[in-house]
Parts: sequence; structure tokens; C-alpha cells
Amino acid sequence: MGFKKSVFILTLVMFLTGCSKLTKVNYEKLEVGMNQNEVSEVIGSSDNCSKSMGTLTCIWGDEEDKHIKVLFIGDAAVTFSNHGL
Repeated sequence: MGFKKSVFILTLVMFLTGCSKLTKVNYEKLEVGMNQNEVSEVIGSSDNCSKSMGTLTCIWGDEEDKHIKVLFIGDAAVTFSNHGL
């Protein structure tokens, strides 16, 4: 692999990982009572949501790796958890 191609790939990887909103700083901006849209403004669009017994649980990131999980009741965030931030 040529030097220019290696530099390009390294730059691209650094750019893509630097754009993630799944950071400890953004996690700390989340507040109880925020609705799903407000949470999404802080950490981006969720990757997966599931409804169960009047609750909505959404996950941002990969549940097996780096992620933020938010539990909503009545469109208000009530609990937050994270892994790998």
C-alpha cells in the first residue's frame, strides 16, 4: 500500500471516529425529563428502540460495545446508562 493511500485511510478513520456524538461529555448533558427529540439533539439518532409495557428503551451505538441507553416513560427520559464511553 502506498504512503499517500495509507495517510488518506488514517485521516478518514480519524475523521469518522472524531464525529461520534457518543462521548462522556454529551452523556453528561442528558437530563431526566428530556423527550426523545431533545436526547437525539445531544447524541444523534438512536440505533435501536423497543417498546414494552408503556416504556420506550432506546440505544445509541452498539449494545455489545460503546453505547448509551435511555429509558423513556411517557416521552420523558427517566434513566440513563452507558458503556465504553
